Amino acid sequence: MRLDIPTLVSSLTLEEKAGLCSGQDEWFTKAVSRLGLPAVMVSDGPHGLRTQKEKVNGRYQGSVQAICFPTGCALASSFDRELLGHVGDDLGSEAAAEGVHTLLGPAINIKRSPLCGRNFEYYSEDPYLAGQLAASFVKGVQKHGVGTSVKHFAANNQETRRMSISDVVDERTLREIYLSAFEQVVKDAKPWTLMCSYNRINGTYSCENEWLLSQVLRKEWGFDGIVMSDWGAMDDRCKSLEAGCELEMPASHGANDAKIVQAVKEGKLPLSVLDEAVRRLLVWIGKGLEKESVSYDKDEHHLDAREAAGSCAVLLRNERHALPLDSGRGVLFVGPFAGSPRYQGGGSSHINSYLVGGALDVCPEQVQYLPGMQDSSEKRSAERLRKAVEAARKAKAVVIFAGLTDKTESEGYDRTSLKLPACQDELIERISEVQKRTIVVLYNGSPVMMPWKDKVAAIVEMYLGGEAVGEATVDVLFGITNPSGKLAETFPLRLEDTPSFLSFPGGKDEVTYQEGVFVGYRWYDARKLDVLFPFGHGLSYTTFAYSPLAVHAEGTDVEVSLSVKNTGSREGAEVVQLYVAPPLSPEIRPVKELKGFAKVFLKPGETKDVAFRLDRRSFAYWADGWRVEQGSYGILVGSSSRDIRSEASVELAGDGSGLLRLTDSTTVKDVLDRSEDYPAFANMMGQVLQSVEKDSMSYALMMGCPLHSLASFLPVRYEDILRMLGR
Repeated sequence: MRLDIPTLVSSLTLEEKAGLCSGQDEWFTKAVSRLGLPAVMVSDGPHGLRTQKEKVNGRYQGSVQAICFPTGCALASSFDRELLGHVGDDLGSEAAAEGVHTLLGPAINIKRSPLCGRNFEYYSEDPYLAGQLAASFVKGVQKHGVGTSVKHFAANNQETRRMSISDVVDERTLREIYLSAFEQVVKDAKPWTLMCSYNRINGTYSCENEWLLSQVLRKEWGFDGIVMSDWGAMDDRCKSLEAGCELEMPASHGANDAKIVQAVKEGKLPLSVLDEAVRRLLVWIGKGLEKESVSYDKDEHHLDAREAAGSCAVLLRNERHALPLDSGRGVLFVGPFAGSPRYQGGGSSHINSYLVGGALDVCPEQVQYLPGMQDSSEKRSAERLRKAVEAARKAKAVVIFAGLTDKTESEGYDRTSLKLPACQDELIERISEVQKRTIVVLYNGSPVMMPWKDKVAAIVEMYLGGEAVGEATVDVLFGITNPSGKLAETFPLRLEDTPSFLSFPGGKDEVTYQEGVFVGYRWYDARKLDVLFPFGHGLSYTTFAYSPLAVHAEGTDVEVSLSVKNTGSREGAEVVQLYVAPPLSPEIRPVKELKGFAKVFLKPGETKDVAFRLDRRSFAYWADGWRVEQGSYGILVGSSSRDIRSEASVELAGDGSGLLRLTDSTTVKDVLDRSEDYPAFANMMGQVLQSVEKDSMSYALMMGCPLHSLASFLPVRYEDILRMLGR
């Protein structure tokens, strides 16, 4: 079905146009029956369908049975573009089969703090990783004629007061950290829609933010889809329409539609603005009306979910080759999560899952099981603990299933601590005292403290791995799957070490992003802080060797290549990570930033070549535009952010052949740091500084003096200084 959009726009009444700008109810847009325009359905969610079709007493109840794939926190740890594309492919076919027009996801907000209650849905603390993976996911979904709504645009980094809080954040931090992932997805994958966040940004609600929606999203990035509000996020409907937010969800019971009509009639809202919004809405609606009916096999998709969960597993620790287990004989499983795993988060993405099984359902028959506690929250049982410790003493190996509970992390509220429930920490401590081969499996959506880390032999982070996570866990424990996941976020030692500790979640009205661009590993590297596990960390049952780097540059286009060899006895995959380290500069920049990654699958003894292409943005920072500084850039390639295996450097001329961007605050030192570019000025100031070098205060004064103030201390005019600098 194709829509004649110009004819529809001219045929719709003012009231019908306004009505198209809000939903009919929670999940459907409005139809215009007299013109043959149907209502279309949107549906959660980012890792599985939460599609509601049936109403009871006027309200939607339940949701269709669907496959629950690994959540965002798990998917990101795969570092696998192909896997994200495949999961998107599965979800796109499921959405098409259920009549869903647009899928509400992926959720790609940056993990500013590990306490954010919704971090289980989000991908990473790093925008490059989040953007690359999300683009693959979006392409996978949309090839089925189903749209995506990438969310939450922008800076939705906490649940506390999320519907009213104002994020106070500078433009550089927004551009480099909080908008970058969205920019990558918009430019590379062309999502049909973006969803506005609830929060305000520097005082303006996201859905009313003309700079965000019109200037940045449409004019700079070229976005041609629609913007919809998060559910109930609308404040001033007419302002948001003018700013570029076409669709309010869900319904406003006609109240905001009436405001649009009144504003147009009174000349306060140009009809052209409404018509353009309607045109965009009709283009969006029309895209989803052309898909063919499809079907899918739930059992096949469940197997895909199992494989995905295994690919996302992160082996955090494996002392004395505690894993993999060679058989179930003498193995003891402990903890309620062994039978009923926590596999998804709470809130809008909660799925009526098709088939959920725990590790006990698929493990070898010889494996024994004891609960060890009353449940996985705070209910301790002295008798169950005693029995588990006694059995552990006699076992060949013990696997403890631990993690966070639904009460601990969920949409709607933030965590208050990084600790596991006390009964779980006690269980792990007690068993590790009597059993050297203690293995901990974690089911959680965000980092936790591990006071027992050095007392256990192995730790496997499964995250919230979807409905098949129990089966995937057994695959990893017994070596059917060789874990290849890497942490997409830093695990800190203490909450007090985290970048936003002093400002999260902020006050009543505002939260200040005082850490700036130093989020996640950028912060820990800059402060040289020890961490529990670094960004990008993840072990394997095999080992890998990296060759020296080969680097070739043409301008700011740089090619980096190396070879990676599997030096162990098992086939496996290595995630090769490339970081760029900027040159010494007056600008405050991170020590290094992820700018490339590749997942390489290798058989024992096999070697493969890996190549990366870096462009101008790989080296740029934001300063009223994307700028590349002149200097020597480090190219660091390794197995994690703190396990660099091979290094090289590349000299870049930068923008304007290294000329400074002069401002009122440009100092003598700023210029002398690039003295080779300004010989006349360097010669003049060299003589001046030589005369005062024995006077520390005068020397410091001269070096820190803004250029325009030099005339106050030297017999030289500012105009002459500018000529020396080629201005």
